[in-house]
Amino acid sequence: MNDAFLIIDIGTGNVRVAITHVTGEVMVVERDDVHYTADERYPSALRFDPEMLWEQIISLTEKVLQQAPGVAIRAITASSQREGIVLLGADGISLIGFPNHDHRGREWEHLISKEDKSHVYKLTGRFPGSLFSAFKLIGFREKYPELYAKVKTVMSISDWAQYKLSGIAGYEHAQASETLLYDVEGKRWSPELCSLFDISALILPELRNAGTILGNVLPLYASKWKISAQTAVVVGGADTQLAIKSTRPSVDDVVIVSGTTTPIVKIMKEYTIDRQEHTWTNRHTDKDLFILEANAGVTGLNYQRLKEIFYPNEGYEVIEKELATLTAPQCMASLGSLVADEKHPLTKGGFIFDTPVSHLLNRACFVWAALWDIACCIKENYDCLCKVTSFRQDYVWACSGGMQSDILKQFVSGRIDRKIQLRKGYQQASVRGGAILCAEATGEKSADGGDPEIIYPKNQDQYAVLYAEWKELRSGLKKIF
Repeated sequence: MNDAFLIIDIGTGNVRVAITHVTGEVMVVERDDVHYTADERYPSALRFDPEMLWEQIISLTEKVLQQAPGVAIRAITASSQREGIVLLGADGISLIGFPNHDHRGREWEHLISKEDKSHVYKLTGRFPGSLFSAFKLIGFREKYPELYAKVKTVMSISDWAQYKLSGIAGYEHAQASETLLYDVEGKRWSPELCSLFDISALILPELRNAGTILGNVLPLYASKWKISAQTAVVVGGADTQLAIKSTRPSVDDVVIVSGTTTPIVKIMKEYTIDRQEHTWTNRHTDKDLFILEANAGVTGLNYQRLKEIFYPNEGYEVIEKELATLTAPQCMASLGSLVADEKHPLTKGGFIFDTPVSHLLNRACFVWAALWDIACCIKENYDCLCKVTSFRQDYVWACSGGMQSDILKQFVSGRIDRKIQLRKGYQQASVRGGAILCAEATGEKSADGGDPEIIYPKNQDQYAVLYAEWKELRSGLKKIF
């Protein structure tokens, strides 16, 4: 029998279930899209049906187990998108789910005064806004008071998945960092913050450390999946923190997580906040560490949607091949990626190219421009991070699916003038991070990842010229919109 772990990873775009060897090697992965519904009572609100999502997870789990006959599942854990939550009623019934990109609380942001917002930043490490869970709860309470009255518990999506597996409620510390109800430095729920947002602390479950055993899998699933009733359910956590963990960074290292969004983070021993209130400080899944973060926004999502437009029937390898044939850039783009020290995000974007339209302009040119936009925004946010805390290493770690693009890796390395280091299996970073947590909880020895792949910086002078062009375009869009 091959000992293995089962990892559930609920991202923004899709849900994945994977089986890994206890060393962390990914054996098999199945995925499906996460389905959202717009809520017409708000200008910018999305929800999902938790029970539908759970049925998807059950189905995907059955598929991966069928593809890995003979494995013995030692432990199960979950990771999920940050800021997403599930609300539960009496007897643990799942009522409704809100994803990270639900902004139903936006019209109530003004209820928190400027002075209170700065105080919230000091306690939570982030400037309060509708992205975070407290405002989702406020928006739900204001427009669905009867349903809100039924809420008995709120959990992050990963904690909810672990509750479904074990019957034991909890809230992992890194996920709790995203609620605006949690004292990040104090590592506890904050009565003061609960009072400020008028949210009862009674709906907040016990805080739990990632990498600890929550309990055993429920008999229902042990029987259904033909796994041992002694299979441990391990506390997982936020997908960003698990992806970071997969790179095995040291304190003071910088990690770029190129997923649906692109967090650029530094591993910190001390709670550190930005006097300009531009960056975030979060708890890491390592219980005594923090991560200081600047985020380039929905970079990966932009790239995915452009692929659907320009390369609907081809794989990413075709894109890379066509990008390699470009001798000079034919257009420049700014697509709404975020820069931490900008007061207002760009909500309009576009491509700029010479007129009349050149015969050299093709679909690869537009993708090149999108990848350059991502690299430039990573550079901007990396610089923001370095203003808050010094960084001297000649390398950064990188992981997740966006880094499969060779040209993006080269762009980023050349623009920040640092080596890019990638661990084996970096494409499945949050899954591998979950496997490391399971190994810690069960006493297994996980692989160290071996020698990293290294991308060396080059073309710095050429990139500096192109960067100036990109800055000019972004500045022009700000003036127009």
